Amino acid sequence: MASPIPLVRTLFVALCAAVLAFAPAQAQQGFTVTTTVSWTWEDTGEDAVDADELAIDEDAALLGDEALAEDADLAATRRYAPSPALATLGRARAHYGPFAVIDATTVRMAGDVTSATPRQFAAMLAAFPGLKRLEMVDCPGSLDEEANLILARAIRRAGMETVVPSGGSVRSGAVELWLAGSTRRAAADAEFGVHSWADDTGREANDYAASDPVHAEYLGYYREMGMDDAKARAFYALTNNTPFDEVRYLTRDDMARFVALN
Repeated sequence: MASPIPLVRTLFVALCAAVLAFAPAQAQQGFTVTTTVSWTWEDTGEDAVDADELAIDEDAALLGDEALAEDADLAATRRYAPSPALATLGRARAHYGPFAVIDATTVRMAGDVTSATPRQFAAMLAAFPGLKRLEMVDCPGSLDEEANLILARAIRRAGMETVVPSGGSVRSGAVELWLAGSTRRAAADAEFGVHSWADDTGREANDYAASDPVHAEYLGYYREMGMDDAKARAFYALTNNTPFDEVRYLTRDDMARFVALN
C-alpha cells in the first residue's frame, strides 16, 4: 500500500496553487486608487526659523490630529490638477501646521484645518506680528468646523488680506477662511468649491427646517464677514444646494456677486 504522506503533500500543494490563482481576481474587486497632492516649502538656511524653537508646545498643539486625519477623505477634492509652479512659490522661514511663513508680511496656507490650527495660527502671529497677507494655495477645508470658525475670526481680527493666487484652490470650510479677509483677492482662475455642511449624525443643512436655529450661526457668520442679509441667505442656499459628498465649483466672478473683491 502506498504511503499516505505523498498523497497528502500533493493535495496540499494543489490547494495552495488554487488559492493563489484565485486571490488576484478577488483582490481586483473594489480596488480604489487615490491621489494626494502635498505641498512643501524649502527652508532658506541660516535665516530659517523652526517653529519648534518658539514658545509653543507643538506636541500639545497637535494632540488629536492623527485621529482627525482619518476623516481627511471627507474633504472636497480639486477640480483640476494644481500648477506645478505653486509648490515652489517662495521659501519658508517657518512652518506652523498648514501655514508657511514666506517673509515678514506673507504667509501661505496649504492643508486642512484641524483642532490645532487656531493655536498654530496664534503662535505664528506671536512670532511674526507683521504678517498681513494670507495666500491660500491648496486648502481642502476643515476637519473641525468649530476650529475653522475660530480661525476665520482670528484672521479677521488680525486684519489680514486673503488671496487665492493663480492656480490656487479653496474648498469647503476654507471658503469661510477666505471670506474672513479684511480685503480679499483672487486670480481669474482661482477655484472655490462649496457644498452643504453635515452634522455628526449625517444630517445636512436641508434636512433641517428653514426656521431651525442651526442655520443662524452660518447666516450670522456671513453677515459678520460683510454680506448683507439677502446675500448671506443667497450664498448659504447656494452652498446647501450641493450635497455634502459632492462639490460645486465657483469662479472669482461668482464670489464677487456676494462679497467685494480688491
